[in-house]
Parts: sequence; C-alpha cells; structure tokens
Amino acid sequence: MASLWRAATGFAAKPEADYDGVEFWSEPERAGWLTKQGEYIKTWRRRWFVLKQGRLFWFKDSGVTRASRPRGVVPVASCLTVKGAEDILNKQYAFELSTRSDTMYFIADSEKEKEDWINSIGRSIVQHSRSVTDSEIVDYDSKQ
Repeated sequence: MASLWRAATGFAAKPEADYDGVEFWSEPERAGWLTKQGEYIKTWRRRWFVLKQGRLFWFKDSGVTRASRPRGVVPVASCLTVKGAEDILNKQYAFELSTRSDTMYFIADSEKEKEDWINSIGRSIVQHSRSVTDSEIVDYDSKQ
C-alpha cells in the first residue's frame, strides 16, 4: 500500500527531495554495481549504487556527476535491517534491506561484495539512526 501511495503522489518520481545537500558524485563511502529488484515490476536490473552520508542512491550507469539524477534513494536511517537473503530469493550473493513498510532485494557480484555492502550499509544505519542523539542523553550524575 505504501508503494501505491508513493506512486500516486509522485514521491517515487522525485527522489531529489531526499538528496539533502549530499554530494553523491564525490567521494562516496561505498559505490559499486548491484542488481536490484524493481519496486513495481519485479524484474532484476543492474544499477550503480552510491552510499554517502546516510543515503543509498542508485543510478542507471556508473558515470555519476553533479548533473546526474538518481533513479532512487533510500535514507538508511529509516532502515531496520540489512542481511543476507540467499534462502529467501534462492539466489547466490543476495541480500535485503528492510524498513517498517518495505523490503528491497539486491544481488552482489560475489560473496565479498555482498558482505562489504551489508557491513557498509549496517554501519551507516547505526551512524544515522535516531535511536539516541547527544541532545537526548541526560547525565543524572552532573545534575545537583
């Protein structure tokens, strides 16, 4: 239902709203080819992925410049898990990225690439999650 809502409102067609000033074309934390399952038509497409500053962007090709427009973007802070998915998809080097409402599936080119992507995305989820921020930490010992 959430996917249908995004399609109806144009949310999926305008991912630039989620760029948040991220210079995805310069010095990514991780970049590389993955095969991604489509959101509406469940075909598999090879896409160039860029992980930077808590956002996972994907593009049609690897020639990413300032003028490039991502085909999509996921804010990793909205993600709950990233884990292997070979058993679910019955495909080698598969992994999944889950939010509260959706699960996206990917296939890497090797076991090492799969593990590297899972580790990089997992680190980014932890770094950008809103579970506890400095302003929310209360130090009861320092209050008199």
